[in-house]
Amino acid sequence: MPDPSTSIGELDLHLLAEGTHRRLWEVLGPQHVDDGVQFAVWAPNAASVAVVGDWNGWRADPMRKLDQGPGIWTVTAAASSGDCYKFEIVTSEGRTIRKADPMARQTELPPSDASVVPPPSTHEWSDDDWMADRADVLAGAAPMRIYEVHLGSWRRGVDDWDALAEQVGEHVARLGFTHVELLPIAEHPFGGSWGYQVSGYYAPTARFGDPDGCRRFVDAMHRRGIGVIVDWVPAHFPKDDWSLGRFDGTALYEHPDPKRGEHPDWGTYVFAFGRNEVRNFLVANALYWLDEFHVDGLRVDAVASMLYLDYSRGPGEWSANEFGGREHLEAIRMLQETNTVVGEEFPDVLMIAEESTAWPGVTQPVSDGGLGFSHKWNLGWMHDTLGYLEHDPVHRRHHHNEMTFAQLYAYNERFVLPLSHDEVVHGKGSLVNKIGGDDWQRFAGLRALFAWQWSMPGAPLLFMGSELAPWQEWNDASELPWHLIEHAPHRGVHDLLAEMNRVTDEFPALWRRDREPAGFQWLDADDALHSMYSFLRWDDHGAAAVACIANFTPVARPGYRVGLPWVGEWEPILDTDAAAWWGSGHRGANQILATDDEVWQGQPASALLDIGPMSMVWLAARRGE
Repeated sequence: MPDPSTSIGELDLHLLAEGTHRRLWEVLGPQHVDDGVQFAVWAPNAASVAVVGDWNGWRADPMRKLDQGPGIWTVTAAASSGDCYKFEIVTSEGRTIRKADPMARQTELPPSDASVVPPPSTHEWSDDDWMADRADVLAGAAPMRIYEVHLGSWRRGVDDWDALAEQVGEHVARLGFTHVELLPIAEHPFGGSWGYQVSGYYAPTARFGDPDGCRRFVDAMHRRGIGVIVDWVPAHFPKDDWSLGRFDGTALYEHPDPKRGEHPDWGTYVFAFGRNEVRNFLVANALYWLDEFHVDGLRVDAVASMLYLDYSRGPGEWSANEFGGREHLEAIRMLQETNTVVGEEFPDVLMIAEESTAWPGVTQPVSDGGLGFSHKWNLGWMHDTLGYLEHDPVHRRHHHNEMTFAQLYAYNERFVLPLSHDEVVHGKGSLVNKIGGDDWQRFAGLRALFAWQWSMPGAPLLFMGSELAPWQEWNDASELPWHLIEHAPHRGVHDLLAEMNRVTDEFPALWRRDREPAGFQWLDADDALHSMYSFLRWDDHGAAAVACIANFTPVARPGYRVGLPWVGEWEPILDTDAAAWWGSGHRGANQILATDDEVWQGQPASALLDIGPMSMVWLAARRGE
């Protein structure tokens, strides 16, 4: 029989116990009802539970444990929107603890840590046109170029959702990126974690305002034609005593065995992925952000730490799976279920894995044994490329294959090419400081690096501020060094990125066939003596191509012969050495290249190219023109 004291029905309880309730946020946590607010919380091992808050002077409103289901406690209290609250739990051992709501959809501003009863959303979405077309990215019919953002260190004084939407949106649109990726915006107690230690999985951080402000941010981005990807952290959570850990006095959300339930690197708890209710909490959380906030994708953090039971653990510090292996089978199934369910309910969104190993099939369908992600960060490409450029130019000839190796596996997965926040913190230095040579060579090398990244198969991702070419690495406690844009070397990098994005839109050969080996063709991958590389990017029908030539030494190469697939006029569409970008202006960016029929690099035609020092040139032509 239905319980008249609660809106939670028998089907809800069945799905909760089974771990398949896809609208969990509409059942647990605070729900507005006619006579107040219904609170519901999962705490199966508690001796008693009450809700305390502003409306009752932080004295207990006792909750009743429902007879059926997995251990849900509920009560309807005389609470109102904006009231702070916590759950007061008496454990089976008789201890009294107070906990924030795991399903809170709004929180106090950290360091305060109470949950907040949110008002019903009044936001009216105005992004129908964007939502109707966003599937084009997954279909390969639209490009993806990602600008990664930590909202808290964007600009001093810009600290609410609406101001961030205006300033970030204007900047990203001006540069020509198609998506922003936000470092985690779910509530987190310690700002220095950059959001990667989450306490409120269902609550946008109060640092920037209320949940409707977050909705307005996404809506504003969509109106500018910019997608929003959010970093999602299902791998681990912090040990704050008021949060998820030991929630009802027992290991509930975390695995009880420290060999599986605690992370040695981060001092955090690891989710009990094999528990139905925990798996449901995470899968529904992914759906929550996609549904309630219209985000266009989730970038799943630290996937490698979830896949391996021995991740960052030595002998004797981990326990094998049921088959004696190191694979974390429950976490794998959780990731597969998340991607399957997301694919069923939101087939047009991106699911991106930050996976740092060679785990096979990260972006293969679950039905084929894969993990089911749409994309994977290519951290191998990042490591090899930055490693190459860190060498002094005179020594790069000895490391030539570091720039070509990624092509051996470029089509095994659907890749994002990241130059992310992880590469410009913790003493690693800024990107421009990674590059070998004097100051001019560093800036020239950075411009060539970005052109290389944009012309390789895979969606480029760049961390905010990289367009300013800062000398100092990123500091989350201060704003970006916006003043640098007034200086020519830094402005040149900024303007080049905007031009690359414009050119990439105009010449889809640079992105449309990223997943097809036939969309990329080496012209010369072996000119180590000169540290030169050349290749073609092809369009859908072979009727148009972009030839990309890179020179990673500070020596100009006049009269450098390049093979081309047909005789005709090849137009330089980008030259990172142009004076407009603070280059040497060696070649002259508007010079049309005349070809002849001399066979070269396996091509029936070729041309002589003057290529500047430490630079990259893109040439474009259509067959028969």
